[in-house]
Amino acid sequence: MTDAAQLTADLIRCPSVTPVEGGALTLLEKVLADAGFDCVRVDRGGVCNLFARWGARGHARSFGFNGHTDVVPVGDEAAWTVAPFGAEIRDGVLYGRGATDMKSGVAAFATAAVDFVRETPPDGAVILAITGDEEGDAVDGTTALLDYMKQAGERMSVCLVGEPTCPDRMGEMMKIGRRGSMTAWFTVTGVQGHSAYPHRARNPLPAMARLMDRLASHELDTGSEHFDASTLAVVTIDTGNPANNVIPAQCKGAVNIRFNDLHSGASLGDWLRAEADRVAEEFGVAVEMKLQISGESFLTPPGPLSDLVSAAVAAETGVTPQLSTTGGTSDARFIKDHCPVVEFGLVGRTMHQVDECVEVAQIHQLKAIYGRILRDYFA
Repeated sequence: MTDAAQLTADLIRCPSVTPVEGGALTLLEKVLADAGFDCVRVDRGGVCNLFARWGARGHARSFGFNGHTDVVPVGDEAAWTVAPFGAEIRDGVLYGRGATDMKSGVAAFATAAVDFVRETPPDGAVILAITGDEEGDAVDGTTALLDYMKQAGERMSVCLVGEPTCPDRMGEMMKIGRRGSMTAWFTVTGVQGHSAYPHRARNPLPAMARLMDRLASHELDTGSEHFDASTLAVVTIDTGNPANNVIPAQCKGAVNIRFNDLHSGASLGDWLRAEADRVAEEFGVAVEMKLQISGESFLTPPGPLSDLVSAAVAAETGVTPQLSTTGGTSDARFIKDHCPVVEFGLVGRTMHQVDECVEVAQIHQLKAIYGRILRDYFA
């Protein structure tokens, strides 16, 4: 039996702060190749990725796992009570950057897959698509793996992303979709002048304040069948003006929107542009807008895949997971165009925090869940 907790510790000791590989994918490639997986490094744009398959290429039945080995920076290292990449265990808890997000998840599905194909070689393929660029720009990570798969004739029938999905208790939540995410940056340009003679200037700040107020007080929706209400947050307003006797010529601001399946990035972009044009005309200023759509909302409707995962979770934990679409974005937003995808992983309370940690028992439990999913899928 391959020890998922030991592999998690070994991965934590690889300082793979995005997009640095840090030895993590090299380690996984050896573990998987030794178990008979065909491994291909799919590196692109300075990002390292690993594709591994056991079984025939293009098999009609293939179960896929997706995850990432890159981690966020440690922040203030002096604030840590343990070495961030030391993988220290205290009272049954494993500490280190990536312990929760998500080296434990990768270790759990990798070891579950290794044990499964050794014990009960399936009539089908098991595919692992592991990226080193989920915490970064995500331009050359899972998307590069999917591009490679398309070119090479590789395909997952279904996919499980091993992100931490449980808020407080193991087994309580799985993701069957995610909200879309987009950011809009606005630049309002007026005419600079003396604050004692405002009639000789055209102040961009009231225009920006009006625009931000209109956007923030607008109700986008009240939610849909599987999604909470969409949200818009004002994330910055900045003039860079240190003088109190100068009306600045320009002001910048930005909003971030997390949206459900009642919208698209394009429809929300049209609304933002219309509001910006309205303010520009009202105040006699120029308003420029730049959009970045990080991902559209998506849903894998409840059905065979979610039932499969839910049953395995309930069998191993005694808890039936809630089907959720909450949270931020994940690489599932790319995989949903390739095959049905859901997400399930361990408790994520400490992800990205100082002294990030995971209970060792949860790692073993997660491996057991993934192993059961594989056995049930290929039964």
